[in-house]
Amino acid sequence: MEIPYSQIPNFPVSTVEGHAGALIFGKLGGVDIMAMQGRFHYYEGYNMKEVTFPVRVMYELGIKTLFVSNAAGGMNPAFKIGDLMVITDHINFFPEHPLRGKNFPTGPRFPDMHEAYDHELINLATKIAKEKNIRLVYGVYVGTTGPTFETPAEYRMYRTLGGDTVGMSTVPEVIVAHHCGIKTFGISVVTDLGGFDNPVEVSHEEVQEAADKAQPLMTEIMREMIKRTA
Repeated sequence: MEIPYSQIPNFPVSTVEGHAGALIFGKLGGVDIMAMQGRFHYYEGYNMKEVTFPVRVMYELGIKTLFVSNAAGGMNPAFKIGDLMVITDHINFFPEHPLRGKNFPTGPRFPDMHEAYDHELINLATKIAKEKNIRLVYGVYVGTTGPTFETPAEYRMYRTLGGDTVGMSTVPEVIVAHHCGIKTFGISVVTDLGGFDNPVEVSHEEVQEAADKAQPLMTEIMREMIKRTA
């Protein structure tokens, strides 16, 4: 079943090229799932309550595990374009915190964030990737406002601070999911590389192309994870 965002009360509508706009209910790996076809970004002009509203809906519908993915710029010199990076942690560079304001009763006022990305799910992904001979890398995702891609100096700064990939999403949703007690697993598709001696220009079309090529491998891992965690 597919429900367009425009038919859901209080739901924003995605404005990004390549992002459709619908909630999809179906099965993956024999398990009932809910999927977002297109997400919302802070740079589109939405506030954090709007960006993370779908996660609140998921919680009310009984979702226990959240799988997130993104296209991201790679800063780790060991990474290659097309790599799948399992997110082990994140650094939040958004100027507005998604939990700012009145505390929702889904979690504590000051939630602990030491394991925002579930270790058991990371271990399961590692096991599945080895079985299927899929290359995985691991690292820290830096969440920024966008919509500009990073300058070479910004890439180097984020790398110095401990980041391995950088992008414009994911962090707000993960924070709210964690606050709700939802286990989270995340993957960054490395769609471009930056911060090295030879700067590389990047376009939205190139990012989409790299993400599309890596998507089948990511889907294979996530489908098997969902099947084994049911």
